[in-house]
Amino acid sequence: MEASPTPVVLLHGFGGSIDHWRYNVGPLSDRHPVYALDLLGFGATEKAPTRYSVDLWADQAYEFWQQTVARPAVWVGHSIGSLVGATLARRYPEAIRGLVFLTLPDPALRRDLLPPPLRPVVRAIERLFSSPLLLKPIFYWIRHPERLRSWMQLAYADSGSVPEDPVEVFAPPAFDRGAAGVFCRLARASSDVEFCPDVAASLRQLEVPALLVWARDDRMVPPKLARPQQFQQVNPTLELLEFDRGGHCLHDERPDLVNEAILDWIQRRVDVR
Repeated sequence: MEASPTPVVLLHGFGGSIDHWRYNVGPLSDRHPVYALDLLGFGATEKAPTRYSVDLWADQAYEFWQQTVARPAVWVGHSIGSLVGATLARRYPEAIRGLVFLTLPDPALRRDLLPPPLRPVVRAIERLFSSPLLLKPIFYWIRHPERLRSWMQLAYADSGSVPEDPVEVFAPPAFDRGAAGVFCRLARASSDVEFCPDVAASLRQLEVPALLVWARDDRMVPPKLARPQQFQQVNPTLELLEFDRGGHCLHDERPDLVNEAILDWIQRRVDVR
């Protein structure tokens, strides 16, 4: 009997949602069962007044997997979704057959760049500027579609090349009840050490195939600073694929290349096992 195709689960990045996979779900589902979910606080989910962390989202993703997928899958994460995937693999290996990271930000790199004596000072400043009294007015101002479109210029190398306006994905959830509170909680939580488990430790423990995809012109998580080659030193089995153009939202801006890369890699590295 022929084995069933490997399931693929998609995990969006910061501010994203299921809709951010609009150009990926169809092509990937031609060869695999494809699932996607909105991480708590994003997309169509409740904008819950809780303490957000990568561990929280990993637990949510695992519950989704238990109830819906129920067999080892390839998890494809974008940005924060990549952190969730790496954490999921460490905590719940039974859910993982392979991992694809579409950029992999590492909060530890930023902390390591700061001299130890300065870290308490920087943390105190960050706490001050993450006050809801300051952030909520900023959030209400920036969520306007025209202002949000300016921010997209950082996330996309050429948003004009995307058939549908990226703002249509990011703007609607920002008007949900409680969205400003989520923004403030995330701003404060992301500066905490507990927000994200150690990325290098998670990669070191990986026992499944993994692919890291990056655009060299990513301005939000520049590869020159994030140094993806160092991730390969941590885990030599990690395959690195870099594109010259595509920005931070590579899967939305150049979906043809990303979809082909993912499908080819699954065929070469996952389905042959």
